Amino acid sequence: MGTVGAERKRQDGRRSLGDESGQALILALGGAIVVISGALALVAIAGAITGKGRAQRAADLAAISAGRSLRDDLSELLAPTTLADGRPNPDHIDKSMYLARARQAAIDAGRANGVDPTRLRVAFPDADSFAPVQVEATVLAHIDGIERGPQIEASAVAEAAAPTGAAGGMTMATGGGYSGPLVYRDGKGMRPDVAAAYDRMKADAAGDGLTLMVVSGFRSDAEQAALFAAHPDPKWVAPPGHSLHRCATELDLGPETAYAWLAANAARFGFLKRYSWEAWHFGWNQPPAPCSAAGNSAVAGGGGVANTVTTLPSFVPAQYREPLLRSSTRWNVSAALLAAQLMAESGFDPNAGSPAGAQGIAQFMPGTAASYGLTNPFDPVAAIDAQAHLMSDLLRQFGSPELALAAYNAGPGAVEPCNCIPPYPETQAYVTRILALLGGVGALLMPSFEVRLVA
Repeated sequence: MGTVGAERKRQDGRRSLGDESGQALILALGGAIVVISGALALVAIAGAITGKGRAQRAADLAAISAGRSLRDDLSELLAPTTLADGRPNPDHIDKSMYLARARQAAIDAGRANGVDPTRLRVAFPDADSFAPVQVEATVLAHIDGIERGPQIEASAVAEAAAPTGAAGGMTMATGGGYSGPLVYRDGKGMRPDVAAAYDRMKADAAGDGLTLMVVSGFRSDAEQAALFAAHPDPKWVAPPGHSLHRCATELDLGPETAYAWLAANAARFGFLKRYSWEAWHFGWNQPPAPCSAAGNSAVAGGGGVANTVTTLPSFVPAQYREPLLRSSTRWNVSAALLAAQLMAESGFDPNAGSPAGAQGIAQFMPGTAASYGLTNPFDPVAAIDAQAHLMSDLLRQFGSPELALAAYNAGPGAVEPCNCIPPYPETQAYVTRILALLGGVGALLMPSFEVRLVA
């Protein structure tokens, strides 16, 4: 009995163990299935995250690409629509083409990053402005068989804007004998007072049917060294450290058909033909002297902007040209700068108003108008003079057109703490448009616009 009972117990025990092992196997398999399911879920989640990341990257790149297109095409958008002789200007594009190029740049970037063009929406938040600088790219998710509106998978907003640092878009000369601000004409740098005189000379030449252009301006010692290495003849190319081009007072001018006119007329505008054998080389012959300490701070208008009082952009209505020139001279502020401001503020509408309470052609707030003696902001002549007075004060306070414009829009208190363009979208867009417009008419220190994601 005992042996049989013991054997039965052993058999029952083995049966019990077998039953438990079977249950353990089921549990183990169940655990494995759970682990596998969890792993598959993680893979699915990772795939979704990765897909979302790819979509966001595509949206970012599409927006940036379109922003670069806006930046690169600004000069063509703002170029005059016609040439001096009335013919259409081949360098001008209208706003529809300007935006179409940016849209295509976004589509191309999206396609290169795996986004079907039908899933990419491109919009321009500030399209109603005369110089749009913002673009929004939105990647839509695939929604098959669902009738509700498309879902947004990723979106990004980029803008072409002036840098927000204290230096703004101002270019300072380095590597030569001159270390002050550079003003650009035809892409060539020069002292601001030289630029102002050149503008007067160019305007006079245009009256005689000639279109002057700057072939060469400021050259650093390194640039001069490279030029001398390629043409080592001191009669034609001065050795590095000896060329007056390093002083930002020398201009090589063209075209060849203008040489005789320049020889006969350049002296009236303060330029001297430097060398008898170089019909194209004219140097500024007025104080301050080239490569002098005084020359480094020579300006021809407030804040380093050439005060081209004899010329105004073509977009200025006839009835406002004389008031602008008069107030520009009175307050020593660039007439082109004031004109670009009025274009941005009101489009030269003397009856303009804003929801915030700004009034008139220069959009003065009542308190600011009163502090500048402007009793009627809807009087365009008086408003322009008050605008010039205010900008003169702001240029003197902040030292650069960018910061003065920012203070005009947002108030000096917003600019003073950081000595920068404050991070307000409205103010940044305001400064950008005016600088772009001034660059388009060749009246500003060359602004260096950057492209950045803002949302």
